[in-house]
Amino acid sequence: MNNHKLTSQRRRPRFLLPQPGRSHVQAHAARLEAVQDLLNLGFPYSCTLRAHHSCVNALAFSSGDGRFLASGGDDLAIHLWDLHEQNAGVRTPSSSFHGPRQNIFVLSFSAQNRFLYSGGVDDTVLKYDLTTQVPERLGAAQGHRYPDERFHDHSDSIRAISTHATQDDIFLTGSEDGRIILHDTRLPRPQNTLQLASEVTGLQFHPDAGMAHLFATSDNKGRVCLRDTRMAFGPAIQRAGGGGVVLEWHTRLARRGVGHLAAPETSSLVWNRDGTMLGVTMLHYYPTLYGLEDPDPLAVCTAPPNTYANSCTMKHGSFGGPGLDTDVLYVAGSDDFRAYVWDVPSVEALKVRREVVPYDEWEAGAGGADEAFAQQSTSARYLPAQLSPSSHLGGHASIVNTVVVHPRMMLVATAGIECGVVLHGAGSESGGVGGGPVVEQMGMERTGERTRRVGEAVVWEGEEGEERDAIGFFDELLIAEGQTDVFVARKWRGEDEDDDHMDSEEEEDDDEGQDCSEESEDGDGDSDDEMEVDLY
Repeated sequence: MNNHKLTSQRRRPRFLLPQPGRSHVQAHAARLEAVQDLLNLGFPYSCTLRAHHSCVNALAFSSGDGRFLASGGDDLAIHLWDLHEQNAGVRTPSSSFHGPRQNIFVLSFSAQNRFLYSGGVDDTVLKYDLTTQVPERLGAAQGHRYPDERFHDHSDSIRAISTHATQDDIFLTGSEDGRIILHDTRLPRPQNTLQLASEVTGLQFHPDAGMAHLFATSDNKGRVCLRDTRMAFGPAIQRAGGGGVVLEWHTRLARRGVGHLAAPETSSLVWNRDGTMLGVTMLHYYPTLYGLEDPDPLAVCTAPPNTYANSCTMKHGSFGGPGLDTDVLYVAGSDDFRAYVWDVPSVEALKVRREVVPYDEWEAGAGGADEAFAQQSTSARYLPAQLSPSSHLGGHASIVNTVVVHPRMMLVATAGIECGVVLHGAGSESGGVGGGPVVEQMGMERTGERTRRVGEAVVWEGEEGEERDAIGFFDELLIAEGQTDVFVARKWRGEDEDDDHMDSEEEEDDDEGQDCSEESEDGDGDSDDEMEVDLY
């Protein structure tokens, strides 16, 4: 049933009012407990924002209080939605932006919301200056806006844009051309480019301002790395070998009785708010969680058979803990037309639950699980904690690709193949509006319990022809590719295959003639192994 807890035990949310004589610490603890109780009940209410005319691939909440939601997709429009709208809820965008020439894949607000960046299939990064809007009401200006600046430094689709934790002018871009570029818009042109030998599928600056020199990357070969800007960029004499990698997370899979490993393609990655945990979405596998300083996985976000799947589109997950001091949820979209919510314990708790089993013992049946993580075919098997979904979100008629959790409100936004963006709100078990202002203000209703099946006709008021065609196309794709086995599609047989994973150290000129990957001057052939670096 959609939006209901999948576990049998629930607690009714307790809303404790401050009592005379209670300390601020006690009141704060009571509030956090009430918020956690409410989150335990899932997000059973929803409404749909309609302005797009095709697939919606990218969602982003504005930095800080998350007042604005940006959405973009295949119709080449970027819409800004004011979630503080008081009149009959959010019904129309407060502002719209144009400029992309092909499908939009990613949107990102700068640290202080001065800029909004977009990127996609047209190889171009667009920058919109939001300070030209009325300061008190970002995005309130009527009419359409066009980009204030364009960056033509990539030669293939833009897969990721990450803005610096504190500096509005600094951001990273990653592309299927294998380039990672560190931009500073105060300079006349980007000076820092790292060329990889594989397509970049995701990247993100570390969210802690004190560790903003670190960033995580993923690629289509399945490699997920923590890198240091101080070693990855700058003059060749300052660069360390291996593209500034300080840690490589282990992503290869083993299956009992199968003679080779699998190297799943990574679709995207995201940090939790304090940067202690990284969530990685993998094609033909479950979302997997890693710790900052630990190469082995902490947890796998599993699901019952014939439910969660990620087989044929790019998925983007999100951590969240609205109203709490830390993130306690991970949410990701699925091929079964729903999004799934997992409760996430602390890093320390997950480490305790993780098991390491020698290869011979695992092959003999130890460890229970038939799949595990491993570095080599005969190396030790790592069995991370298995997390089951606590709830799921409905309201969609096709694949859900993108999920973002609001930083403060009890709100989750989801989007995918359809034209609409669905907002999901938390509510109380008793049937009342536990989410209070969010659910009432946005005119949410309880989400229907039934989910459409692949191949089933789609009928609803105001249906778009292009939307119907897209849903039909992806239904056919799911039928053809939905049951792909990662051990068949992504075989890994040995270290020789890692050659494609190595970062290119050869000189390669970009479109502007810039030397974008200079050879290390010492010529010592540094490998891409982990390097001893102080992460703090």
